[in-house]
Amino acid sequence: MRPDHVLIAGGGIGGLTLALTLHQIGVQCTVFEGVRELKPLGVGINLQPNAVRELEDLGITEDEMNRVGIPAREWALVGLNGREIYSEPRGKLAGYNWHQYAVHRGAFHMMLFRTVIERLGPDAVRLDHKVTGYRQEANGGVTALIETSGGDHIEESGTLLFGADGIHSNVRAQMHPDQPPIHWGGTIMWRGTARGVPIRSGSSFVGLGTSRHRVVIYPISHPDADGLADINWIAEQTYDTDHDWTRSGWFRPVELSEFAHEFDGFVYDWLDLPALLAKSDVAYENPMIDRDPLPTWVDGAVALIGDAAHPMYPTGSNGASQAVMDARMVGRIMLDRGVSREALAVFDEEFCGPIGQVAMRNRGAGPFGLLNMVDERCGGKFENIDDVISPAERSAFMLAYQQAAGFAKDRLNDAPRTIPAGAKVAKVVA
Repeated sequence: MRPDHVLIAGGGIGGLTLALTLHQIGVQCTVFEGVRELKPLGVGINLQPNAVRELEDLGITEDEMNRVGIPAREWALVGLNGREIYSEPRGKLAGYNWHQYAVHRGAFHMMLFRTVIERLGPDAVRLDHKVTGYRQEANGGVTALIETSGGDHIEESGTLLFGADGIHSNVRAQMHPDQPPIHWGGTIMWRGTARGVPIRSGSSFVGLGTSRHRVVIYPISHPDADGLADINWIAEQTYDTDHDWTRSGWFRPVELSEFAHEFDGFVYDWLDLPALLAKSDVAYENPMIDRDPLPTWVDGAVALIGDAAHPMYPTGSNGASQAVMDARMVGRIMLDRGVSREALAVFDEEFCGPIGQVAMRNRGAGPFGLLNMVDERCGGKFENIDDVISPAERSAFMLAYQQAAGFAKDRLNDAPRTIPAGAKVAKVVA
């Protein structure tokens, strides 16, 4: 009997982590990616301790992670008046057994790509192969329909197909042809990096401003001999719904003059945001978009993972982490149910509903919801935050989000490995 072979549409973080996971448990797979050349695109992202744990279990070491990012020490919210609303330690400083990492997305992505090629071989990822759809087969398998930039049409058959092809997923579009359009909540983001001196702990994730007008800053590299690091910044402005967000595209390069004036007032004794923005070599514009949750991520031998399944606002800093977790949960379930439609059905039943709710929490501002509460209660002006929101209420708010997103400390630290060391999927012998 031909061994099980899994097809993966999309060579992003979720697709590559799935490939590494399948290789770990002894399942053959091929990744099909539409671009002709993978490049280190994007700026900063965060990987929560639950995802870092899984990467460690895949054999990706702290030394490798430190080459693409830096362990985060603190997460903090600061009001537009420069006064602290909430802060907490992160990663190992918070008592986790694993770091939280702030990484350059492109550098992390390329590290995953190199690891897949090293472990699975040079043919494991086929570039310039865009999956445009699929066909269920009478034998229970599936065929991926593929196009190249040269106009060639290719068909590849396998046991299962995973759509890891992002928010504009072709696999999702076929699975749910009547899905609502992409949802935009009114916020435009401008993103970039600049060399600067890290603030607060030296590796702090800081959300500053109000629910409609804020900036997020954090370092994504270790400081050099002069104390300078690559500082990732995200400047956000919420507009009325008649703003034309569609012209923004995705990572559209923009001049600082198009938006930087919106943040001229973000000057404090501990941060001069206009000066930081002025040091940026390039800036990108993105609409903050997602999609409504789906009733199912599965159609027979086909399943969705990552942004194809649950695109999220970045307010929770867990979109990439959830893509990693999707891949690992698929592997865990396959150990019990094999490379089968049944495994996909179990994955769907366990995670589609709960992760859809996490996406909705992020649409509702996620952990940045504390900024909303401050605005509602005092208009963002306060002398002592305890008079506005008690410490207990702030801590409870954050714990509820961490539990929903799957990285509550005690639960994570006490959990067994998702995939036991050396575990392999049982093979069917003809």
